[in-house]
Amino acid sequence: MPKVSSVVVPYAAYLRVYEPLGAFPEPERGHWERYARRADRPSYQDELRRSLADLLPTPPIAVPVHESADAFVAEVDGVTCVCPWRTRLRGWLALDELGEELPPPVLDAVLPPVVRRQAAQDYERWLARNPDARPWIRTATWQIPLNWFVLVGDEERRYDKGTAEVPPMLRYRTPMVQARRRVARALRTLRETVEEGPLIDGLLDVGRWLEEFHPRSLVELDYGGLVHVLPAGELEDDHSAADVADGVEALRRGDGVAAGAAYGRLVERWRTVRDRRSAN
Repeated sequence: MPKVSSVVVPYAAYLRVYEPLGAFPEPERGHWERYARRADRPSYQDELRRSLADLLPTPPIAVPVHESADAFVAEVDGVTCVCPWRTRLRGWLALDELGEELPPPVLDAVLPPVVRRQAAQDYERWLARNPDARPWIRTATWQIPLNWFVLVGDEERRYDKGTAEVPPMLRYRTPMVQARRRVARALRTLRETVEEGPLIDGLLDVGRWLEEFHPRSLVELDYGGLVHVLPAGELEDDHSAADVADGVEALRRGDGVAAGAAYGRLVERWRTVRDRRSAN
């Protein structure tokens, strides 16, 4: 399941889907139409601040009591698209992953067992009423899964150095049809050239997730808080999507040397992040 939660650390990257308003049934569509016209819509940082604030009460709030009515908004070829936060659903999904992310003593200190058990029971009851629910946002902490980079192209990369008041930004945006096409091509190449494993499994998982959304949606890969982990020079020179594309293309050609070189660039670039995670 995607690693997304109200228990979000700042060093997280995001994969988001923005769907056109027409993809939503009424009365939700009307809500998002009115919401998109608002001038006071919250920002990416607002979502993170609200999530972290849930950890302050005693006992902490593992999952919000009510589902968020907020979303991120984008214009795609003149069409308004929204990416609902669905913070409550994402919090429930992340509880399954926390045991892998945190040592038991730390996990119990952050979210006591009684809090986690109650949240799990609430989710079971909610899921029985909403069996087809899925999040519009996936989160990865301290990393960006290689399969995410398959969805985007280097030409779709946008980097902003930021200022003293505004943090740097690195993100990719691509049409849903293009993201699905890239997944299909990469899967075909990987199945022909490498053994079944985490890379193929991860790409299958993200591909199935994309199929849940409207074909005119927008897919966004956002480095989020990871911009604070990578040194400024390395961030500016980060072209991981190009390296992944080069590696897949090299495999397709049967060029193991070029594929290894592309993978080596990725490993070297992300070693800094991995080292900082270990230090924390």
